[in-house]
Amino acid sequence: MKKIYLVSALLCLLSLFGCKSHTKKEDLAQNTIIETPKKPNILIVFPDQLRRYSAGFWSEAPYKDLVVGKPDLVVTPSIDKLAKNGVVFTQAVSNYPLCSPYRGMLMSGKYPEQNGIWNNCKVGRDHSLKDDIPTIPDLFLNAGYNTAYFGKCHWLKPEPLFDDKGNYVGTTEPPGGHYVNKYDTYVPTGKRHGIEYFYESIKDSHFNPHIYSNDPFTIEGKKDGELHLPKIFSPKNESKIIIDYLKNTRGQRDASKPFCMIWSMNPPHNPWSDDNTDMETLRKYYDADKFPEIDTLLVRGNADKEVGNYVRHYYANVTSSDYYIGLVLDQLEKMGALDNTIVVFSSDHGEMLGSHGKQGKNAVELEASAIPFIIHWPKGLKQETTDVLFSVPDVLPTIMGLAGLENQIPNEIEGTNFSSLLMNKENSTVKKPEAILFMLGNSRGVFTDRYSLCLRENKKQWDKDKGTKVEEAFFYDNLKDPYQLNKIDIKEQPEVSNVLLKALARLLEKTNDPWFQEKKYKDIIPYSTI
Repeated sequence: MKKIYLVSALLCLLSLFGCKSHTKKEDLAQNTIIETPKKPNILIVFPDQLRRYSAGFWSEAPYKDLVVGKPDLVVTPSIDKLAKNGVVFTQAVSNYPLCSPYRGMLMSGKYPEQNGIWNNCKVGRDHSLKDDIPTIPDLFLNAGYNTAYFGKCHWLKPEPLFDDKGNYVGTTEPPGGHYVNKYDTYVPTGKRHGIEYFYESIKDSHFNPHIYSNDPFTIEGKKDGELHLPKIFSPKNESKIIIDYLKNTRGQRDASKPFCMIWSMNPPHNPWSDDNTDMETLRKYYDADKFPEIDTLLVRGNADKEVGNYVRHYYANVTSSDYYIGLVLDQLEKMGALDNTIVVFSSDHGEMLGSHGKQGKNAVELEASAIPFIIHWPKGLKQETTDVLFSVPDVLPTIMGLAGLENQIPNEIEGTNFSSLLMNKENSTVKKPEAILFMLGNSRGVFTDRYSLCLRENKKQWDKDKGTKVEEAFFYDNLKDPYQLNKIDIKEQPEVSNVLLKALARLLEKTNDPWFQEKKYKDIIPYSTI
């Protein structure tokens, strides 16, 4: 009996001192206090067009020994902090290195044929995220989370449902009939997939983001769907709104619930002109007084300095974005929430930056397809690196698994839940994949831990007409040829290419790819051996 009184007294003392970080329950039979930990928060951050090795930590041990080629000479203290206290994925890849296809896979955990996005959402195209499929915000909202989205969406088909001032009117009839942007568009309430707090930034104009929000306070009292032009560098603007959301100064969220936030930043996406770049950061870190020659910044052995002449601007926007990410992380730390927030840092694809004489993305080469991926969760994961082949549809189930929601992952999700591999390697039943699928508008292929296979059709990526033959079938040996300077025709090394082609056939079937549906190029792809 005395023990029960002691437990009751202890509970009273805890109450007096305001100990509210856990739900407390008294088990009188065992005379113990059972603590139910609060669910982890989720923060997914992905700058647009940030390649895997554009972070400072890759130049330091032990990470520098894991780099394919050389890492970029870029300053990123916030990303470095996440890496050095989190799990760094050394072989994360964007299956389709293009904005909208990536976002469709990220949000849904499904491949393009199932989520509806096979190309960038753009005026004149029908690609759009399906309304009737569950997404990360849908699933976390159903699990009792606050949900919020900040920044670039780019998963919806643009339609002329705006007036000439950019306000959403929902009809093509006057005053409607106008587009707000050629590529991205405002996401109306019925298509937000469980997002409660919405702050969208569209248009590739870093100092003139076009804002729509359901929080009137953030847009000068305007309504949801009315265009707001703050004329502020978009990462700076979004970080301010996010910090205010975290502080919950106006009751933007239910503080008794954990939150699931997605922050999609536009920089370092092009344009890379002076008026779209944080020039103060450029002058501080990357100007000609510090790096007189461009080729001292373009360190990768396959880079063309004439094509990649925008490297100073690219790096400056990487470093500037990193700074504003750091402000959000600092706020989480001040709140005492950082240790129990699963912070996922990644990007939708990389940036060629002059490599192979190319700019942008939409390429099989590693500069475009290799992406950063870090999971920072001190309370649940120890610091380490992992070489698991990780692809975009894996994000949704893995994050749900880490959050303890594995039983709520829908059966139709196509990605793999790697949470047990990250949390309990010895007892994990999840197998590391031997290959993951690569897609472009005119190509299919696979990535393994050593090779990159690509079959390219006789068409341009954005052509509506279908390809009729494989124009080029090759692979790179990324171990012997880290800068991918030598394409190996599949006929040159059949012992390697046969294994890669069988893996491609299996993955095309698994993802219900149109190539599999039509059995395209069956003289090359061994569908019959599946």
